[in-house]
Amino acid sequence: MKKFNIRKVLDGLTAASSSSSSATAQSGTLRENDAIQETLQSDHFQLCKTVRHGFPYQPSSMAFDPVQKILAVGTQTGALRLFGRAGVECYCQHESGAAVIQLQFLVNEGALVSALADDSIHMWNLRQKIPAILHSLKFSRERITYCHLPFQSKWLYIGTERGNIHIVNVESFTLSGYVIMWNKAIELSTKTHPGPVVHISDNPMDEGKLLIGFECGIVVLWDLKSKKADCRYSYDEAIHSVAWHHEGKQFICSHSDGTLTTWNIRIPAKSAQIITPHGKQHKDGKKPEPCKPILKVEYKTTRAGDPFMVLSGGLSYDTVGRRACLTVMHGKSTTVLEMDYPIVDFLTLCETPYPNDFQEPYAVLVLLEKDLVLIDLGQIGYPIYENPYPLTIHESPVTCCEYFVDCPDELIPALYSVGSRQKRQGYSKKEWPISGGNWGQGTQSYPEIIITGHADGSIKFWDASALMLQVLYKLKTAKVFERARGKEEKANTEIVEEDPFAIQTLSWCPESRMLCVAGVSAHVIIYRFSKQEATTEVVQLLEVRMQCEFTDGESPDPGGEQTPTLPTPGSSSSPQESEPPTQPSTGSNSSDGPRDNIPCLQVRSSPLKQSPGYQVELVIQLVWVSGEPPQPITSLAINSSYGLVVFGNSNGLAVVDYLQKTLLLNMGTSELYSPSDPYQRQPRSPRKVRQPSGDFPTGTSCMSRLSNLYSESVKKLRSSHSTTCDSNDGSNTSEDRCKSPASGSTSPCNSDDERKQNFIEKVKFKSRRFSKTVANDFAKMSRKISSSSEQKTDLAKERSKQWRSVTFKKRICCLNEGKAAARMTQKGAVYRTESAPNFYTKDNCFTRSRSSSVTSIDRESREAISSFHFCESYPRKTDSVVGPCLLVGTTQGTVMMVALSLPPGGDQRLQQPVGVSSCGSMVELKGGILTMALLDATGALLPPSYEPWYDPNASDEEKEKSRRRRPASPPSSQEGQDAQFAVLCSEKQAKVVAMPSQTRIYKHNITETSFVLRADVVQMAGANCIACFCANGHIMTLSLPSLRPLLDVNYLPLTDMRIARTFCFSNLGQALYLTSPTEIQRITYSQETCDNRQEMLSELFTPVETPEAPNRGFFKGLFGGGAQSLDREDLFGETGAGKASRSLAQHIPGPGGMEGMKGAASGVVGDLARARIALDERGQKLGELEDRTAAMMSSADSFSKHAHDMMLKYKDKKWYQL
Repeated sequence: MKKFNIRKVLDGLTAASSSSSSATAQSGTLRENDAIQETLQSDHFQLCKTVRHGFPYQPSSMAFDPVQKILAVGTQTGALRLFGRAGVECYCQHESGAAVIQLQFLVNEGALVSALADDSIHMWNLRQKIPAILHSLKFSRERITYCHLPFQSKWLYIGTERGNIHIVNVESFTLSGYVIMWNKAIELSTKTHPGPVVHISDNPMDEGKLLIGFECGIVVLWDLKSKKADCRYSYDEAIHSVAWHHEGKQFICSHSDGTLTTWNIRIPAKSAQIITPHGKQHKDGKKPEPCKPILKVEYKTTRAGDPFMVLSGGLSYDTVGRRACLTVMHGKSTTVLEMDYPIVDFLTLCETPYPNDFQEPYAVLVLLEKDLVLIDLGQIGYPIYENPYPLTIHESPVTCCEYFVDCPDELIPALYSVGSRQKRQGYSKKEWPISGGNWGQGTQSYPEIIITGHADGSIKFWDASALMLQVLYKLKTAKVFERARGKEEKANTEIVEEDPFAIQTLSWCPESRMLCVAGVSAHVIIYRFSKQEATTEVVQLLEVRMQCEFTDGESPDPGGEQTPTLPTPGSSSSPQESEPPTQPSTGSNSSDGPRDNIPCLQVRSSPLKQSPGYQVELVIQLVWVSGEPPQPITSLAINSSYGLVVFGNSNGLAVVDYLQKTLLLNMGTSELYSPSDPYQRQPRSPRKVRQPSGDFPTGTSCMSRLSNLYSESVKKLRSSHSTTCDSNDGSNTSEDRCKSPASGSTSPCNSDDERKQNFIEKVKFKSRRFSKTVANDFAKMSRKISSSSEQKTDLAKERSKQWRSVTFKKRICCLNEGKAAARMTQKGAVYRTESAPNFYTKDNCFTRSRSSSVTSIDRESREAISSFHFCESYPRKTDSVVGPCLLVGTTQGTVMMVALSLPPGGDQRLQQPVGVSSCGSMVELKGGILTMALLDATGALLPPSYEPWYDPNASDEEKEKSRRRRPASPPSSQEGQDAQFAVLCSEKQAKVVAMPSQTRIYKHNITETSFVLRADVVQMAGANCIACFCANGHIMTLSLPSLRPLLDVNYLPLTDMRIARTFCFSNLGQALYLTSPTEIQRITYSQETCDNRQEMLSELFTPVETPEAPNRGFFKGLFGGGAQSLDREDLFGETGAGKASRSLAQHIPGPGGMEGMKGAASGVVGDLARARIALDERGQKLGELEDRTAAMMSSADSFSKHAHDMMLKYKDKKWYQL
């Protein structure tokens, strides 16, 4: 355990842990005996994948083991997903990445054969927890089109595109010399090639007869012993599939014209029956109209009733736009089952694995492009089974994801109890039949929850404990809003192209169960958790007007004819009694002016019935500003202890008190800087922004630059009135639309002095909503404004200087009470917040370029809010007592502190206002700020304070029992001592800053050539560290507080914006990301979890006895009517068929086989591997020897018994009696 001494670091006596890190601090900031022990070492970290959840992306094939009850699904990307009982899942990947065209189980053998589109076949060993390839065979001269492995056979038939059939021994994965050539299978008189092999199967009653289907419509019954064709069956239409009757006397073919032909094997000249299941039958007996191809047909028999015929496709061509269907024909009834997605494949599940017995089908497993459906054939109406797998992650595209580990124990049962009421009805009452495998025996017992936000506005909570995944609860946020029913009602939602309710980001407090979500339409919804149903008569709504103000004195003269009307203080001395005059509404949506003061979505006006679970507390909406849509919300945070929600975008931030339903602060990013701030950025004209040598502006963060490279699945806001303002006034640009609507042309009756005086009076009138610090800041600002009025000469230059020195100005939250009262009956309390008007307008002599490129550069160069962190810390350097604070991080790398002044609890909290004041910037880093946290003097993490959960619909007594604020309560700072460490991580570097002195203690440059996509401060092995995921694919961890590199692994290069949007770290070494649109990949960076991975993973193969073969019966055995067996070893072996051509296919030993281990072994590892192999072989030989010894002993006992019986029989007989 390495011990880091702070004093040595401060004195510069120790070197940095790496070339890119440095540690500097002011001497004397910490005491000499201060020391922080860091227990985390590199040995605690190792990166590996754990499990993959979700629906297999782009499925292409599937197979089912009827004895082991295991399902395998192959995909177009070469992936294999294996499913057993609920919670038993496995993921494998072919290295080539070629599509899996067919899968074949070695039934009850724990093995699987996969055929790929690159003409290779592979043998997978499923007897180990992580399946591995034992053998591979790569064909070089022919393309594989179809495979067939008979039940309890080791010989695999492979059909090719040339029409030939090759045979492979699945034990050794070697080719047999026995080949069925296409020219021998078809008639000699045939002049054309029959096409690829589309079907191979053996006769259920005679293994020596092989049925071969060619694409052209020819079916051949091949005699394996005589090596010639017994019969040939021909039809005019192409064949897609063939199915046998279990007695082996008939088979059915599906064709490309939607017909089914039934053939008797002894009558090849003419089909026994031709039917078109979905064709229109003509009264005159003519042939039905052709239909779409029947892609697959299965024919299954039952002992007690009519057989089942299941087919996909075959619909008539007049059903344009109809969804994919599965047809079930049983007796005289025909049932058409519509599917939500196109059908990839289907399998009929039967009671017996033997093809020569009555099949007794009980279900149909249908693999769709985006779903897996199991249909119950035993109940009327064919209901579907309830799927136990987490295959609905992609029900709506995932737009954001969060991962919480070690949650409160009572949280998962609470979510499950409310989520169980949401389950659909009408499922089959039978248990899920895919029930193979066993769960893992892992030691992890802590609760894990995954939250996914979706494009349709829904939020899903998942139980992710013990490497499983189960949906707990689903929340639909779109219920809060009115849905547009027609084109004429889509005026407010036209700014988003497809998904106006899509979830952009979310903030969740597990302890208090408070949930806050931000949507793509610039809306924020706050939810409380309740176990009781409630009906909300009026949804509480708060409308916020956030806009970007340019304070450099270069804003052009705004157009329009709006005259600012400023409120004047009332005659009453009490601020509560005086009502400011209301400002006329500037909201408009007409064609003759820009859209203004209108939200993107319309909140529901009718009563909202809310089921148990998450219920709406408050809806916050950003509104249009002068024809410009509200900017997307980039960051969000909620704190249940303070009762506050904060959110930010490229315009600034807003702090909302969701208990009082009021807006506390609405401020631009530049206004957060104090006047003497060393990191203050002067606003510049867009024309001054220099374009770098790259493709992006210098002002943008790395993450925003990446967004330009990849298209988001969530559609961004776009302005539908971009040209309206230009038509109104020639001098208007995008900057005009960002200005306050009250900053119109100057009225003749309002001079500059009058407007300044009104502004000062307005500040005094509204100052009760702010803390003393804020009031003092306003006073300073008013003095500077008044002093500037004396200088009227050279107004343009002086204006610029004055406003640059007064960058730290506050926006006044004007409560439009008259407007709120007018809308109270419709939507409830609607608060419109307006910015302070711009009192300086530019002279008409100034004009600005209206180039669209300049406007876009200016938009990108705005300093947006990137992260928040509520904490109990020291707002200023001189403070010695901690208090509620808010850390604000920006895309320019600045970290600022905002002080919060909370009233006492109880009724006073609901009546007295909350004070909010900005304390200026604290530190600056390279790149946008990603995460922030606080450590105490011992290096322990200081989590944000929270309020314990209470049911909002419960009685007042129960509320008071649980409503006790739990602050972090860090120690106070003594004179000259730092009691906290602020951990800050950006896209480029990490810093640790001592508090309250705000001196940098440690710094580490994470990357120079790339940038960090996601960073989190996590708990690991009883300590804390920073986990980072970079765009170049590296996953790194840094110790705290010294920022020593502990892990750096090149894991996953960024290939999709989806990964950047969904990657997240959590505590105890867990992380996840969306590896495809339908799948979640969970990984671990903990050495302990990697060591226990084998125990935690589920087992696919379990020893199960194969069912007994069907009884042949006395008469069938007597007259030879039963199934005929075939000695395939003599027929296909090397002695009977010879060796195959070496150039036809290449055998490749797999890494899971002995040959692969021998070939890959080298050095000490190789010696150990060879010793293990030799030991296994010796154990196997000893086992065989033991078996032979036991057999000899049994034979000896039997011989002794027979000899004893013989002796007793002839013991007393004379010689002549023998």
